[in-house]
Amino acid sequence: MEFRDNKAIYLQIAEYVCEHILLGKWKADEKVPSVRELAVELEVNPNTVMRTYELLQNKDILSNKRGIGFFIAEQAVKNVKNYRKVQFMDEELPVFFRSLYLLEIGFEELQNRYQSFVKETFTNP
Repeated sequence: MEFRDNKAIYLQIAEYVCEHILLGKWKADEKVPSVRELAVELEVNPNTVMRTYELLQNKDILSNKRGIGFFIAEQAVKNVKNYRKVQFMDEELPVFFRSLYLLEIGFEELQNRYQSFVKETFTNP
């Protein structure tokens, strides 16, 4: 995983976990990698992963079964979408809209690009 400088690492790891959930790689009630396992995999401090897991637990995306580990919460997909939607609307969309305005990109052009992106990224094997 390549980390960006503009956002805290634990938040980027949260995005990584959320993406795995939304893509169906990690499913409800499944155990997620332990704090140490994910820290080794991502080459970060275990405390950083623990901070991520605590954030996601507070958002009802992960649940902690004491002594066993962290698991994907039953309503994780719904909760991830809510959490990520708020983030996107508050943080990314204003920057995106500014670029659209400054570059004079219309919604029709944007829609065509979006449809091509979805087709190429998610429907081709």
